[in-house]
Amino acid sequence: MTDVSHRSLGDIVASNPAAARALDAHGLDYCCHGNATLARACADAGIDPVAIADEIAELAGAGDAWTALDPPVLADHIVEAHHAYLFAELPRVDALSARVLDAHGARHPELHEVRRLVVNLRADLEPHMMKEERVLFPAIHALWKGRTDFPFGSIANPIRMMIMEHGRAGQLLADLRTATRGYVVPADGCASYRSLYERLEAIEHDTHVHIHKENHVLFDAVLRKIGD
Repeated sequence: MTDVSHRSLGDIVASNPAAARALDAHGLDYCCHGNATLARACADAGIDPVAIADEIAELAGAGDAWTALDPPVLADHIVEAHHAYLFAELPRVDALSARVLDAHGARHPELHEVRRLVVNLRADLEPHMMKEERVLFPAIHALWKGRTDFPFGSIANPIRMMIMEHGRAGQLLADLRTATRGYVVPADGCASYRSLYERLEAIEHDTHVHIHKENHVLFDAVLRKIGD
């Protein structure tokens, strides 16, 4: 077993962002459960940790530009790279899931659950991102300029709330993967059906990376600064 097996999933992705896709492919949650070691996560999932460690070791891209950003700049990057994507994509996937359900729901009753989960994911993520953009991220900018007092008390308070909400989003994504059987399109699925599952899987990966950047990089840096 290589040394990487004893590192946390969050640390692995922070040092090698390319590892995110490998972990996603095996259903290993590095965003909401990023404190688990690779060895523990693999044991819980019944996966060979040596094989995953070897797969990660072969990946190119030992780093990425965002890993070196100061927290205020990283917050801006998250808005530009992830929030903008979700604000544009979630309404489209919401509408697409309704159309696919209308066309295929009689033959594929699991689409009722997929539709419910898509609606709930959008309802969770859109207000969550607005709170970050209007409250937490401006506070991070202010903290780096020297401000220490905020109407909500310690900046650790909204961070704890965001982490809790990340957990809910992570569970919805996990439930979507289960409901879609790993985004496998049935043989009679049309182009819209295929597009829905492809786009949902893309949302899953992007949101996992998004949450990882916040929980294990941005928020850790902020909490270290305030000594919490």
